[in-house]
Amino acid sequence: MVIPALAFFAVFALIPLAGVLVLSFMSWDGLGTPTWAGVDNWLRTLTSPETGNAAWLSFVVMVASWLIQAPISLLLGVFTAGHQRYRAVLAVLYFLPLVFSAAAVAIAFKSLLDPNFGLGSALGIDALAQNWLGDPQLALGVVLFVIAWSFIPFHTLLYQAGVKQIPASLYEAAMIDGASVWTRFWSITIPQLRYTIVTSSTLMLVGSLTYFDLIYVLTAGGPGNATRILPLDMYLVGFRSFDMGRASVIAVILVVVGLTLSLVLNRMSGANRMESQMEGA
Repeated sequence: MVIPALAFFAVFALIPLAGVLVLSFMSWDGLGTPTWAGVDNWLRTLTSPETGNAAWLSFVVMVASWLIQAPISLLLGVFTAGHQRYRAVLAVLYFLPLVFSAAAVAIAFKSLLDPNFGLGSALGIDALAQNWLGDPQLALGVVLFVIAWSFIPFHTLLYQAGVKQIPASLYEAAMIDGASVWTRFWSITIPQLRYTIVTSSTLMLVGSLTYFDLIYVLTAGGPGNATRILPLDMYLVGFRSFDMGRASVIAVILVVVGLTLSLVLNRMSGANRMESQMEGA
């Protein structure tokens, strides 16, 4: 089973990555014959103000997404792991965004936030009838909100599964000792969920480097360059400016940053030494 898996990985991951790396040193408009350009693509990309701004916005989106999604997902996961029936009903509502595609979510929010025909105009609430996606000061915040709305259910599911794996005897012993709900949460739930927190955080941070379809449908990187993060910058450079060399440079940067981030998070958290926490294991 190892050889087919390695062959699959080589064909669909390593070879395309090697092709992108080679293309980053070529000049190609996507139609003609690629020509050797040396490090010119790298120099133009690393000194481009647009790409620099896109890198900064990607960093902002990465950090803000984690700060918004991590605590909400953790609390919702703990809440939905309870056994009360009403929690199961609420969990169905919380997980509803999981069944929608990113494009469908973006189109729905784009319609709801329309300043003329959206939710604010329909309800007659002036505070909601703003140009949410057309104002550079508001657009990035709206994008972060829609991203959180889309991905919090998935991470909530991870935390819910993690909480259900915590041995009930730990909570029973703490209750006998008189520990409060708050103490049980910080002294039992959080430590027992440390590997789930690492996994969820890694997916949030590295996954933020792949946000494309949702933002492209919502704002296409605009207004101006207000929401033009690196994946969008890569697409626009490659398929609008027909500069596949520079687009490949951005792709290589995204891969290197994503891999480095994953390795650092695993090293710092000790997740590479994960062991079973199951009761009796």
